[in-house]
Amino acid sequence: MARQTLVLLPGLLNTRRLFERQIADLADVADVIVPELWHHESIGAMAQATLDAAPQRFALGGFSMGGYVCFEILRRAPQRVERLALMDTQAVPDTPEATARRRGFIEQSKLGRFHGVQPSLLPTIVHRSQLNDQAVVQPILEMATEIGADGYCREQTAMIARPDSRSLLVEIAVPTLVLVGRQDLATPLVRAEEMAADIAHSRLVVIDDCGHMAPLEKPAEVSAALRRWLAQ
Repeated sequence: MARQTLVLLPGLLNTRRLFERQIADLADVADVIVPELWHHESIGAMAQATLDAAPQRFALGGFSMGGYVCFEILRRAPQRVERLALMDTQAVPDTPEATARRRGFIEQSKLGRFHGVQPSLLPTIVHRSQLNDQAVVQPILEMATEIGADGYCREQTAMIARPDSRSLLVEIAVPTLVLVGRQDLATPLVRAEEMAADIAHSRLVVIDDCGHMAPLEKPAEVSAALRRWLAQ
């Protein structure tokens, strides 16, 4: 397999640490770049910062919010993307209810009530079998603390304004991996199935006993799926 540059885009309140295992597992075949998206308050700015940091041609993968940035990169510079991986993400925009929740989170954070990811929220993003696994839980809590309230507000603001990307799916012409945890509550399996159905050269990978945080919950399975995709 020829060595490639792989740009991996993290999700809300995630840093490079989200992909620690994938970076190590794929070190023999890929040089990995993980941009710090939380410095920007629009999906467009995140996409442009990623393009500025990447080489002329690269493999692109996005997790959750990072998937929304992938779609914007494809709008701006599709010729630079050699292959695409969409992990625990979706092409649909926010519902009005989701937008209202995000605005509420932003207001609470501005009032000094940001406390990172609370343990009570973990069952909504992590499969129940992983809730006591510190190798899964601890990075989630620590990444949120590192990014902090300001970064959190910028990311939420960016996601509120993101466009509907469903019409873009039929235009994607590169080998595409669509990966999702079977028990993902945040970006559920049906959303992954819809994306895979509309992307011509796609492969859907569903990981069992896995919630939203697939790169942490099932790192070996995610790395194996990415390795197969990089070899396509």
